Amino acid sequence: MQIETDEEKEQRTGRNRRHFYLRMSIFFFVTFLVFTVLIVRIALLQFVQGPELRSQMLKIGTKSIEMSPIRGSIFEAAGNKLAYSVPTHSLYFKMEKNYKPEEALLIADQIVSVFKRYGDPNIPMTKQMVYDQMDIGSRVNYGYVPRRIKIDLTKKEIAYFLENRDTYPYIDIIEEGIRQYDEDKVAPQIVGYLRRYNTAKQHVGAYKRIDNEKRDPERKYLENEFVGFDGIELMYQEELRGSNGIKTYPVNSNNRIIGPLELIKPEKGLDVHLTLHKDVQLKTQAAIEKHLVKLRSSNIKAERAPNAITGYAVAMEVKTGNIIAMVNVPDYNTNIWRTGRISEEALKHIGSNQYNGTVREVFQDYGSKKENNLHPSSLVYLGSTMKPLTVLIGLQEGLIHPSTTYRDIGYAEFGRKGKEARVHNASRYALGMMDPARSLSSSSNAFMVDKIGNPLYLKYGKEKGLEIWDSYMKAFGLGIHTGSGFPAESEGILDYMQENQTGQASLAYASFGQQGKYTTLQLAQYTATLANHGKRLKPQFVSKITDANGNTVKQMKPEVLSEMKFKQQYWDTVEKGMLGVGVQGFDGFPYKFVRKTGTSEQSIAGRKEMVENAVFIAYAPADDPVLAVAVVVPEGGYGAWGAAPIARRMFDAYDEHVGLTGKPRK
Repeated sequence: MQIETDEEKEQRTGRNRRHFYLRMSIFFFVTFLVFTVLIVRIALLQFVQGPELRSQMLKIGTKSIEMSPIRGSIFEAAGNKLAYSVPTHSLYFKMEKNYKPEEALLIADQIVSVFKRYGDPNIPMTKQMVYDQMDIGSRVNYGYVPRRIKIDLTKKEIAYFLENRDTYPYIDIIEEGIRQYDEDKVAPQIVGYLRRYNTAKQHVGAYKRIDNEKRDPERKYLENEFVGFDGIELMYQEELRGSNGIKTYPVNSNNRIIGPLELIKPEKGLDVHLTLHKDVQLKTQAAIEKHLVKLRSSNIKAERAPNAITGYAVAMEVKTGNIIAMVNVPDYNTNIWRTGRISEEALKHIGSNQYNGTVREVFQDYGSKKENNLHPSSLVYLGSTMKPLTVLIGLQEGLIHPSTTYRDIGYAEFGRKGKEARVHNASRYALGMMDPARSLSSSSNAFMVDKIGNPLYLKYGKEKGLEIWDSYMKAFGLGIHTGSGFPAESEGILDYMQENQTGQASLAYASFGQQGKYTTLQLAQYTATLANHGKRLKPQFVSKITDANGNTVKQMKPEVLSEMKFKQQYWDTVEKGMLGVGVQGFDGFPYKFVRKTGTSEQSIAGRKEMVENAVFIAYAPADDPVLAVAVVVPEGGYGAWGAAPIARRMFDAYDEHVGLTGKPRK
């Protein structure tokens, strides 16, 4: 065994010490290098890459939630609100974590139990409805977006949830606006109503286009917001809507809120002021309702109309085009839509009453679809109310002149010899000798066929003759959109353009009002065009638009859509004839008025007898026309009995509240 000497121990110790110092030097050197790299990296992050990273962090770490705007109000002409948003409280569900279906169903059950105890029993909500609104799978909403469960909470519901916040940490109660409509049921089919955007865009073309647009956050439509679905609410949606509010939250990588919000409040939309006058509207409505009862129960043969259950009327100012009244009877209470939900039972109850029959074709409810099809719709033939224009066409085309004479034997014939078609006057009366003016006051079908309809065909042939006839119709607002812009407006039904009908038959039947079905709004525009001697004005529903402070943003002005010139002699002839038309209900009327009755006949499959529709047009005062009215009562019988008395009430209401001479009567 070799023994290490002291010298060797000392040498070994020295070597170990040197190795230790070397290792320590290397360690400190490496540590220095690491810290140097870290310091350099931190410096780069802070001074070079810092701004960009901070921007990315903020971009990823914040989310914005748009808040529904505050909708503007709709006023009638005298300043009363017909539609307005009132403050209400809504229940929202907060997605603070990822909920399992069984957890969410338990929460839904808890919420529904509160609704049953303290909520409105007329607005029931089931557990499944609440669960669907919670959207725990984020199919409709992002995870950070609160879900609206119920609007228009009762005071008891609000109090209970607020007093038990700890029990319901996943809910919020937020104040927002809900739409309220005039309880007097003023023009519900004209004002319209709201539906949720996610429903509306499936049915309304304008929203489908909006959904594909790239919009700024404040103008972006929200899935759950309420938007106009019909009437003025839809027609002026963009003006009424306002701008979104925006809530900005910091969120984590799971899209959960982790900090306080930044808030930009929503802006109120503009207010829309209608030309519609509430008092005139309600009095017209009452007049129709009362007269329909009278028609169904009358003992007078000429007046009795047992199937008259609906009526339409429009009053239009001659010089401005303003629509003062536009009535559908029956109507309904628009407030059934205020919560955004409507039961199948309620929807069935209002039926076709929700649709505006003065501007589109609507079939009235008689109890079943089969029975509905046995009755006329809101679009009917004009009957003899077409004849003033027919006479104008005859005069303008040189087919007749003001002094033309004609012997009316009670009927007219047209067609090939031996196969002639015969058109009779009403009740087959032979009216004797007449001129164009008397043909109007006596309402001669034979004159219209023999002196205008058939000669127009013989002069121009089928294609040219129908083209000329159609051009006159459109110049007076028939068979063409009125230009009002009202949603779902119909152009009418032009039976004179049927391919399976000869041109001679088309023009013969069209000449006395049996070949075109038109809306009551078209009929009113036509009447105003007669009063304006060929100048066709756009029907105006809105007089002005104002901001939240009452400042006028836009003022509407009369707009002439087209004009057709006729000799004054022709107008004198037509008005002379119309002034002689006999009517019911105008006894004691203090103004000279121009009018025409119509009893349009209509065949309906499944019914043996012809249906008779009451139609009436008039304007007054005759010397300086102010107001034009049109009334249609499907299955109302004779126009003089079924429709004219309603028009009288319309003139009286306008005269009382606005004034047929420019000043209201005392």
